[in-house]
Amino acid sequence: QVQLVESGGGLVQAGGSLRLSCAASRSIFSLNNMGWYRQAPGNERELVASIASITSGGRTNYADSVLGRFTISRDGAKNTVYLQMNSLKPEDTAVYYCHTTGFLGDSWGQGTQVTVSS
Repeated sequence: QVQLVESGGGLVQAGGSLRLSCAASRSIFSLNNMGWYRQAPGNERELVASIASITSGGRTNYADSVLGRFTISRDGAKNTVYLQMNSLKPEDTAVYYCHTTGFLGDSWGQGTQVTVSS
């Protein structure tokens, strides 16, 4: 099973930026889709951004609430997917999870806390 490890969370003021990283234990981008989800207290986990596998064309998709502010990308040489978050808002506060699904299986990371102060 693929292991995913997130990093890069923290405390930031509204309007600031953070970059989250998700390192995979093996090369998976050719056959697996990658996604970033978030879950705030009392809320369901929601998809923030996703990027399709290379063999599927690599299309990106974003939740309406982050469109134009967040960018998902990946580095195949490092087996790492990123989430660049700009113009952060207090409502972006949540635990952010990395997820992969596809031919190589389905896995979740442990999550990283993002807190945006007003």
